[in-house]
Amino acid sequence: MRILEIIRSKEFKASRAWGAKDIANMNGITTRLHWTDQPYKWHINDGEEVFVVLDGVVEMQYRIDGKEETTILQTGDIFYASVGTEHVAHPQGEARILVVETAGSV
Repeated sequence: MRILEIIRSKEFKASRAWGAKDIANMNGITTRLHWTDQPYKWHINDGEEVFVVLDGVVEMQYRIDGKEETTILQTGDIFYASVGTEHVAHPQGEARILVVETAGSV
């Protein structure tokens, strides 16, 4: 049983884009640390999503009422996607991202 863990997010690097370190699963809500240097894919999560840029810069594209929007997320910025929000993340170089979402979500 793990009592505590210190995670140095700037030191984390996965073997592939969007590889993740599982941090916690609290009643079906997961917290995962992702490393990537490649875009994800357009998707809609099964539930709400909190996306926190811990290191790097990410261009987040999203659709509202069929209209595509974009914003630049810097280190420390948080993107919240409600249920049904279609979105895709495009890192600008390497990025480390903390994602909180329903377990097994896309």
